[in-house]
Amino acid sequence: MGEPGFSIARGQAAKAPARSADEARSADQARSADEDSPALPLGLDREPLRRDAPAAPSPSLPPLPRPMPTDEDTPPRPEVVEPGRALALADFSPPAVSAGERFMRFAYRLGLPAGALQPFRKRARPRLTATVSNPLPGDVPAGKALRAGHFLVHGMKQAIADTEFTGPRLPPPFERMVHGFAWLPDLEASGPRAQCTPVAERVLGMWLNANPQPNASPAWDVGHTGHRLLTWLIHAPLLLSGNDKKFRSRVLHAMAETARWLDRHVTRADDKLGEVAGWAAITAAGLLMADGGPRRLFGEAGLIRALGDMVGDDGGVLSRSPLGQIEAITILVRLKACYAAVRRDPPQQIETILSLLVPPLLALLHGDGALGSWQGAGAVPAEQIATLVKASGVRTRPLRDARQWGYQRITAAKSVLLLDAAPPPIARHARDGCASTLAFEFSHGAERLIVNCGGAAFAGGLIPLRLAQGLRATAAHSTLTIDDFNSTAVLINGKLGSGVSEVEVDRRTLQADGSYAATGPGPAGQSATRIEASQNGYVSRYGLLHQRILILRDDGTELRGEDLLVPQGKKGKRGMIGVALRFHLGPHIELAQGQDGLGVTLALPDGGLWQFRSGREPVTIEESLWADGLGRPLGTRQLVITAKIPRSGESFSWLLKKMR
Repeated sequence: MGEPGFSIARGQAAKAPARSADEARSADQARSADEDSPALPLGLDREPLRRDAPAAPSPSLPPLPRPMPTDEDTPPRPEVVEPGRALALADFSPPAVSAGERFMRFAYRLGLPAGALQPFRKRARPRLTATVSNPLPGDVPAGKALRAGHFLVHGMKQAIADTEFTGPRLPPPFERMVHGFAWLPDLEASGPRAQCTPVAERVLGMWLNANPQPNASPAWDVGHTGHRLLTWLIHAPLLLSGNDKKFRSRVLHAMAETARWLDRHVTRADDKLGEVAGWAAITAAGLLMADGGPRRLFGEAGLIRALGDMVGDDGGVLSRSPLGQIEAITILVRLKACYAAVRRDPPQQIETILSLLVPPLLALLHGDGALGSWQGAGAVPAEQIATLVKASGVRTRPLRDARQWGYQRITAAKSVLLLDAAPPPIARHARDGCASTLAFEFSHGAERLIVNCGGAAFAGGLIPLRLAQGLRATAAHSTLTIDDFNSTAVLINGKLGSGVSEVEVDRRTLQADGSYAATGPGPAGQSATRIEASQNGYVSRYGLLHQRILILRDDGTELRGEDLLVPQGKKGKRGMIGVALRFHLGPHIELAQGQDGLGVTLALPDGGLWQFRSGREPVTIEESLWADGLGRPLGTRQLVITAKIPRSGESFSWLLKKMR
């Protein structure tokens, strides 16, 4: 086992250096800088909320812990954080093949057509050799909307007759739906094939008429094209069941031409996820189309290399996006169905990478089984996640300590705490990148108490496009901001600029006496999990390091936090700055402000009662929004702690406790 502390640099794998004694001493000095209004102590014994409070604790305030000992005071102990499972790193070299197949793959990569590799065989017309059983059923309401003449994307309807099938005129969600043909599974699920085929032929005919040749429009983005071809191949019976032989021939020739275009352009994708979609489509075409052996060999080798470039050692995609994780799993599940259709086993590397992809996704699920709101995602419904995981065939547990992917997960009885403990994705991997470093979400049972707004990836549906930038900002997440600046610059087109480049994380299990647990938590309610993380996003502008400490009791009824701004380097220490701590709340929570202004009572829809307390500054209630799994913005509220502080640093303490 390694040391408890480690750091994650932007664009790099997790490192595991222990903090020096000088660093630990400077952090402790920063915590005690303001003796007049000290921070909330974060140990496990009984202390009042503030040092200047009466000796006897108030009945309304829960017992507070003793400060955790520093590295100087405590001898090294065994690492108590264990990954959710042992990593089985894949060998991302091309699959083992015979010498003849290696030659065929090499020749095909050079551009020789399949017919040239088999000169004595009569060239076959474009045809499919197998029928694929769709592994992932679509959305029935969206399919019924298609039969009624509308695309339905994230709650937004658009008439098929009014849709522009060419040119850059579609919002991103509609663009992915229309050009990637993601609507075909929905249509197939909405009724008998005989009723759905005319609709599929109509829409496909409109698309082919608008895009007769490859061009520079979004219709021929590599990612969209890969998804389109893969969907055509899987849902071919729906597209080819009509009585028009000319149309069937046109569709088959479109499939063949699209596969040939991908052969030449797959490496020009905007990101690795798009490239993986392209390689998967090439492989599927090699499996399902006549004379596809060389193409299959070519596609498998490229797919495995692209997967190795896209996925980190712990199985998280480098975009750090849970939606990207879902897309990657979906691609491989659908590709496996193509292998099953021709009774061929996929390469072992594909099975291995699929087994790596599922645990990190499970790590971002709350108690209700739905997804957390990270990197532009919304609360994707539990049923959709469960269906995808079942189709993958992977049975595993959540990866609670995804260090390279950058998310920490703590489960305590019915409570789940999720923390973003890594830098944002670098620009070439980000799609809807968010400045969310050190933000957290917290749920108890099926109820979400603290959330992030989410929904940036859904903008263009019911969420207006003009809100996308704001939903990606630091202020749209449950964390600290300085002067309303983002911890990482938010750029257009879903990209991110400079800001957080390194995050240090220390995770430990504490016993009631403040010591570290050697083997695991002790008796219920007598131990806790402590995470301390820091990010440098504000160092260049303000000379301040943001440090966040979270302690969750193992019975799940109490979450304590402290946010510190620690001076770094010689950056100016004079003047005042504005700080805001934001805690966005889940939907349908009723609030009651305390008389002293330092507390707020939260009444949950399930009847639970929680109390939020600030250690020193008043708590205000402001409006907010939250994106659900269907891309609908729901009005909610947020708790905000604001203060003007000196540039020499400050600390803020808070407490969230279950009262009933």
